[in-house]
Amino acid sequence: MEQTKENNLGTQSIGKLLFNMSIPAIIAQVVNVLYNIVDRMYIGHIPNVGVEALTGVGVTMPLIMAISAFAYLISMGGAPRASIMMGKGRKDTAEKILGNCTTALIIMSIVLTIIILVFCEKFLMLFGASKNTIVYAVDFMRMYACGTIFVQLALGLNTFITAQGFAKISMITVLSGAILSIILDPIFIFVLGLGVKGAALANIIAQAVSAVWVIRFLVSSKSLLKIKKEYLKPNMKVLLPCFALGLAPFIMQITESILSITFNSSLARYGGDLAVGTMTIMYSVMQFSMLPLNGLSQGGQPIIGFNYGAKNVGRVKKAFSLLIKSSLTYSITIWIFVMLFPQVVAKIFTGDANLIKASVDALRIYMAVSFMFGIQISCQQTFIALGNAKTSVFLALLRKVILLIPFIYVLPLFSSNKVKAVYLSEPIADFIAVSVTSIMFFLHFKRILKELDIQSKQ
Repeated sequence: MEQTKENNLGTQSIGKLLFNMSIPAIIAQVVNVLYNIVDRMYIGHIPNVGVEALTGVGVTMPLIMAISAFAYLISMGGAPRASIMMGKGRKDTAEKILGNCTTALIIMSIVLTIIILVFCEKFLMLFGASKNTIVYAVDFMRMYACGTIFVQLALGLNTFITAQGFAKISMITVLSGAILSIILDPIFIFVLGLGVKGAALANIIAQAVSAVWVIRFLVSSKSLLKIKKEYLKPNMKVLLPCFALGLAPFIMQITESILSITFNSSLARYGGDLAVGTMTIMYSVMQFSMLPLNGLSQGGQPIIGFNYGAKNVGRVKKAFSLLIKSSLTYSITIWIFVMLFPQVVAKIFTGDANLIKASVDALRIYMAVSFMFGIQISCQQTFIALGNAKTSVFLALLRKVILLIPFIYVLPLFSSNKVKAVYLSEPIADFIAVSVTSIMFFLHFKRILKELDIQSKQ
């Protein structure tokens, strides 16, 4: 079985491989976002307090994204390295990476849980909560924090299943948890009357189920790479290269957290709770549009990484070409829908007329150039698949830290409509970042392939 799977990654049709790997990954990404989006859909319709509760839960997003970011730091660096090692025929090294990453995820979970429980309220006030929304933010976040270890293990270890080529198993991991969350949400929120606490509890239970499923698979005979006791002891020689490669996904996610803080604090200052509530809806839509792209790139990463390790230049080029074409097709399709039907999108999250009206115009501004994201994600994630940590880190920093955060603060200084100016910072930063990424990728990818071609002939 092991040999067959590895041969598939190295010999099967690229189109068929990308389809088989990406479709389950896309489904998993779309379903994964439902963990938070379904929470917000239900919370926004809680009688009498829906708008305040939705805004309060929106303020918790920086902390939730930070939890995911630390899982990415470990897993999104470890899993691509495991793929490359499998391509080189070094299975023992790949299993050492898996074991060390498992221990690192557990340690990180404990540290994050303690920090969030102790400083939760202070963080949330800093992130834009008001006296009207803080109670909902705290109730949700303290409950959610108790399940940090399940989030870390489910999210972090699932990437190692994908890295082996078992995209369908990876999809089931997310799908089972998300379906359970969708079922439990209305029961806990409305039937049992737990409100936002119920939404967080449903999420914890769902993530726990996913975590158990992942671990059971990775210790079973079905997995090519197994979690082994002898590889659980942390070894910095194994972990540091994983952290270096995972730094770009970590920065991408942690800067999403910082951006959420920046957006919420600026919008709270210029537009109050209504503007923050609008941002919650916009971020949810953006999240939905981005995660399927991540699913595509996750499907492509094992193919690119394995064949890069095997020094197969032609298959690396073909895999990237198909990946970017597919990604662009998706991002353009979603962009057209949001531009044409923003009201339909807004109504999914709220029935409040004022919030819907504010969200319609804001969505068209905020996502004005999101059709270009197919280029950004494909190029950036391919750098990671090729083990090019430095370039992927720079590109992660460019869009959000170097461009977007300064724009959020600077653009309102030159506009009478300061809320609109904050929204405009997103498309302006996106356009510049995608342009730079495209140029850098063309230059670096050509050089990497040339070097690989020389090595394959030696």
